[in-house]
Amino acid sequence: MTPVLEAPPVLEARCLVKRFGRAGRPAVNGVSFAVAPGETLAIVGESGSGKSTTARMLVGLIRPDAGSVLLGPDDLAALRGRRLRARRRDLQMVFQDPLGSLNPVMRVGDSIAEPLLLHTDLDAAARRDRVADLLTRVGLRPEHADRLPREFSGGQRQRIAIARAVACSPRVLVCDEPVSALDVSTQAQILDLLAGLRESTGFGCVFISHDLSVVRLIADRIGVMRGGELVELGPAEQIYQDPAHEYTRALVSAVPSLHARRKVT
Repeated sequence: MTPVLEAPPVLEARCLVKRFGRAGRPAVNGVSFAVAPGETLAIVGESGSGKSTTARMLVGLIRPDAGSVLLGPDDLAALRGRRLRARRRDLQMVFQDPLGSLNPVMRVGDSIAEPLLLHTDLDAAARRDRVADLLTRVGLRPEHADRLPREFSGGQRQRIAIARAVACSPRVLVCDEPVSALDVSTQAQILDLLAGLRESTGFGCVFISHDLSVVRLIADRIGVMRGGELVELGPAEQIYQDPAHEYTRALVSAVPSLHARRKVT
């Protein structure tokens, strides 16, 4: 696991609140955390816990009803228009379903190049070179740029989505259940890819998952959400070995491999 440097946070969520429906019950209620450069913070919880809503507030897909999302000195929740678009290159997202996040009629090279066209001054030749390099870095081949998303497996499509997300060298990558639709061996490959990219580029990562056994492979710290609230936040090994909250203890005990390891240690 990459050590977390003592540095100012690259991303900070402060007291995020989001309500849905007429009743106005919060789906996310007062969630706060910070992410350091080069750190992976995993947010874990059951379905309906508010973790994906939190992720979408971080990247601006939905606006919080209260609270702030700080990327450096800027509160992304307060930005609008051109100023918000200018910061999007620094904060990118990888979705659960890569097929749904890729344009089915756009060749994957054009999909990867799109953020370069929007956020950089690279000319067409430089963009092609960058796409070829990105495809190689995620374990594909440059000639794959000319294919359509449907010509790839699920794991390959997620690699393409990751290539697009890191194309402009973001400061933060938000991953919302990026391996939950993949088989176990492919999950491990994608997690290794994300860890390698993080180590080589230094981005901070918020990794959303419902599976504690998955995030053990990538997380430096873990936040546990329940009912829209962050009930526990701490170093990964502390969460696994000595969870403080009863809900966290239940989650750890529900994973057989982790439960067995706790009994041995």
